[in-house]
Amino acid sequence: MKIDFQKDGNDLVPAIIQDAKTKNVLMLGFMNDEALQKTQDTGKVTFFSRSKQRLWTKGEESGNFLELVDIKVDCDNDTLLVMANPTGPTCHKGTDTCWGESNKQSYGFLTQLEEVIQSRKENQDNEKSYVASLFREGINKIAQKVGEEAVETVIESKDNNDELFLDESADLLFHYLILLQAKGYQLADVVKVLESRH
Repeated sequence: MKIDFQKDGNDLVPAIIQDAKTKNVLMLGFMNDEALQKTQDTGKVTFFSRSKQRLWTKGEESGNFLELVDIKVDCDNDTLLVMANPTGPTCHKGTDTCWGESNKQSYGFLTQLEEVIQSRKENQDNEKSYVASLFREGINKIAQKVGEEAVETVIESKDNNDELFLDESADLLFHYLILLQAKGYQLADVVKVLESRH
């Protein structure tokens, strides 16, 4: 890695800390050459503290270390992306991130969809909601729908109509997410099983 520590004239470069698993941004710090070397040597993310004017290993007082996974430098060679595994809250205020956000795994739109399904599960009296109606009918009906959609997906996979195949695949995934929540689980629980097999 060729890093331009002299670009701003202070021997420091910004270091963006990202959770290696969730990909959430945890904090921003600054590194000089010595902090970078110590980070690589110890496997614990170390910064140059501008307020203390010394090297500072994140977690040296709290025990909430950032365990190094990887470091990348940007296209201008003046900013680092540090991927790490946090061993506790990252912010000194006790929050997961320095922006006060929860460091939860997100699967983008699928996470949003899970939140909608959870809301429908909690409000089953919503007469207009298809999802709420499935929860009212119970696990047998939900499991039946997953089976139906699985069969339809298999049938469409044998034809050449990509649009119908994708429609049925979406229906299958949607109903599977409902089944997961009916059983008290979410997509993250399935991902953990897959990760354990990897």
